Amino acid sequence: MAIRTLRNLFQALFLLAALLATSLLFALLTMHFAIHGAEVHVPSLRGMTLEQARSQTAGLDLNLAIDHDYYSTDIPAGRIVSQSPPPGTVVRREWQVRVAQSLGPQRVQVPDVLGMQQRTAILALRNSGLQTGPAAELPDTAVVQGTVLAQDPPAHAQDIEQPSIHLLVAVPDTSEANGFLMPDLHGLSLSNIRVQLTRVGIRLAPVRFEQASIPQVAAVSGTGTRLAPVAPVTLPGTILHQEPAAGSRIAVGDSVQLTVAR
Repeated sequence: MAIRTLRNLFQALFLLAALLATSLLFALLTMHFAIHGAEVHVPSLRGMTLEQARSQTAGLDLNLAIDHDYYSTDIPAGRIVSQSPPPGTVVRREWQVRVAQSLGPQRVQVPDVLGMQQRTAILALRNSGLQTGPAAELPDTAVVQGTVLAQDPPAHAQDIEQPSIHLLVAVPDTSEANGFLMPDLHGLSLSNIRVQLTRVGIRLAPVRFEQASIPQVAAVSGTGTRLAPVAPVTLPGTILHQEPAAGSRIAVGDSVQLTVAR
């Protein structure tokens, strides 16, 4: 009788273990399909029109956003020239895919706005079909406040990448005698500001060169997170870092250390 009772107990325990194993396997399979069912591969959008790209991404439950406009000699105007994340990246549904739109070959002549007042320069650039990025400021008492001291890209530049011009503008020197606040030089071209720094009495230390880093975009996969590289947009000769930092007080005769993209 005791042996039969013990046998029945073992059978019940075995049946319970089997039920638990089956439930665990079902839960794992459900989780697997739930995770992977929410993942998609990013399609290749290069060369598509925005309408075609929206149709492709909408069908995969991805969000499309226009990031920048670029000139391109090989991609017709109105079509996509680059994307992030790149094609084939595994992402979750509702992920945002950022694209850059081609403006076609550069047909715009970059006007010379040096010496103009900032507002006049902005109007001249816009009338030429160009945009203006954030302006950098440099204390300069030798010219009228608001005068454009430098522009990047320079006048009549060819093969520029974006239809955006950055200006360096004169502002009053409100700091102590023989000193002023360090302007923000990040993103400007070294060749366009070297003379301006020297003219106001700032010495330029030997320039450091650094390989421009490639931005990273996180793409979630079933096994974790991986990083997908995005095409670099930093042009050689662009200032990456400065010392002292923007806003620091600097005296005439002090030197500035610049790190420039190689």
